[in-house]
Amino acid sequence: MARIIDGEICNLVGPAVRALRRAKHMSQQQLSNRLELLGVYVCRGSVSRIEDRSRTVTDIELFALAKVLDVPPAALFDPPPN
Repeated sequence: MARIIDGEICNLVGPAVRALRRAKHMSQQQLSNRLELLGVYVCRGSVSRIEDRSRTVTDIELFALAKVLDVPPAALFDPPPN
């Protein structure tokens, strides 16, 4: 049986993370820095890979992303506006 993350897409939240980050006029590095202040270490390159869905996201990272982006965690699963 194939695993759910065996394909090229490794997360469901990347597009929403990118859209919310951009809406807040935040760079990938600024997002990384704010996550680090919460004790969640995600480098700028990993933020890029999360956004392009080529990196998985842990539950702790998911909650930290939601906190930094000031949205409930469920909002990260909503498709971003076009």
